[in-house]
Amino acid sequence: MTQENALSDIFRIAIGQLNPTVGDVTGNLAKAREARADAGREGAHLLVLTELFISGYPPEDLVLKPAFIRVCWKAVESLAADTADGGPGVIIGFPRQDENGRYNSVAVLDGGKVIAVRDKVDLPNYGEFDEKRVFHQGAMPGPVNFRGIRLGVPICEDIWGELGVCETLAESGAEILLSPNGSPYYRGKVDIRHQVVLKQVIETGLPLIYAAQLGGQDELVFDGASFAFNADRSLAFQMSEFETALAVTTWKRGESGWHCAEGPMARIPEGEEADYRACLLGFRDYVNKNGFKTVVLGLSGGINSAICAAIAVDALGEERVRTVMLPYRYTSEDSLKDAADCAKALGCRYDIVPIEQPVSGFSNALSDLFEGTESGITEENLQSRARGVILMAISNKFGAMVVTTGNKSEMSVGYATLYGDMNGGFNPIKDLYKMQVYALARWRNENVPPSALGPSGEVIPLNIIDKAPSAELRPDQKDQDSLPPYPVLDDILECLVEKEMAVEEIVARGHDVATVHRVEHLLYLAEYKRRQSAPGVKITKKNFGRDRRYPITNRFRDR
Repeated sequence: MTQENALSDIFRIAIGQLNPTVGDVTGNLAKAREARADAGREGAHLLVLTELFISGYPPEDLVLKPAFIRVCWKAVESLAADTADGGPGVIIGFPRQDENGRYNSVAVLDGGKVIAVRDKVDLPNYGEFDEKRVFHQGAMPGPVNFRGIRLGVPICEDIWGELGVCETLAESGAEILLSPNGSPYYRGKVDIRHQVVLKQVIETGLPLIYAAQLGGQDELVFDGASFAFNADRSLAFQMSEFETALAVTTWKRGESGWHCAEGPMARIPEGEEADYRACLLGFRDYVNKNGFKTVVLGLSGGINSAICAAIAVDALGEERVRTVMLPYRYTSEDSLKDAADCAKALGCRYDIVPIEQPVSGFSNALSDLFEGTESGITEENLQSRARGVILMAISNKFGAMVVTTGNKSEMSVGYATLYGDMNGGFNPIKDLYKMQVYALARWRNENVPPSALGPSGEVIPLNIIDKAPSAELRPDQKDQDSLPPYPVLDDILECLVEKEMAVEEIVARGHDVATVHRVEHLLYLAEYKRRQSAPGVKITKKNFGRDRRYPITNRFRDR
């Protein structure tokens, strides 16, 4: 450090709330360089990027490849060399390997070199996290001297856990805590992050900056909403949620330490708006990051496919979305009209491919084998599987990813057909219960989220929202012929899945004991189906797959 670049009482910190892609080291480095150039033009002294930014987060078993680790380190060294120009220093996350192990690390770059490296101490191993599989625990860190200011850099779980990382940094002389994070979205997560940071601020007496990643990665959505709290527990700044952003904040040194004098104060969406925007961001990034140009989905005239079509058009634009009505003899005139009206309102392509002949062909081929048996679920599933085959054929022919449309209520109890309506590459509503789907549909009819490419106004016809849901696989069929009413079903499922409540506790909420037993049985029975389902956006605190991992072979029932 020279006298010229030492900071005195003004410290401008830029927070890069960017959207890296796992494995795209070259692309992520380019994003970092662009952000640094922007931060420099705005007079920043330091740019803070997020956890494992160079590799993308979470990289999972990619970090087991030595070649990948080497490429990440070369990118960090290359970015470090850029800082010789006298512009902003950089804090950036990357995976590293040495003779002692493999670490989730951050590098502090300044003056043309890597001036410090810090490793993550507290490795999360719950819910969607599995870092103890691939990383070693880092040593308890000390502050980094950046241009005369002592910075503590706890990495994500280091501020969430109970290992005392922040306290150690404070006791070692840190003046400001800057925490690069990879914190996935679930409903209400921003408030929880605020509480976590406030706890550390109270315990350390230091301001804490929380730099949050943005973007979709498989099932996970990183919603951004970076923020900081001052040492006096006031909110220092709040960045936007679900939007790429770079914010330069101004910090001033006073008698009691550093205090944020200038920074953004963005509005944070709540409820249905937040959930819808999470579905939108997760779906858009899954399609775009995996290189799909277009998507296709079956538009049945029901609420599930309608909300999925709306999300797809909002995410990608009408020209990249193709919808197909696949009618059979049980498809009602209402459904035909509702599907056509929905596609027209959204402006996307709408085709009709009747399935009478394919279903008849299957039935004829199986007639000798099935002779003497009663018609039932098998024949109903033939309809769904015929539709699945047709959608996959369209996908193969035109390169469009099939969007699957089952909600969490249906996926919970197995109200879905393998190799039929479960066909597809991604499901934007997989972690939404049925009543939440209705709520999002009503919200979308009254609102257009920022960054949405779809039209305003009523994009989901009211008849779709108001009519009784039906799979239309037999005459006059209604979902509630086979399932409890959805408000009842959803509450029981939330108790069983999210809260792991005992049957006795659920019955005490006013539910019929036989109904609870039946729903529990169906939940366990459908595990094999869920293992074969497409990934989908995580919205709740406990989604199927990453968060809830139950055995398929399982005879336990809570009796």
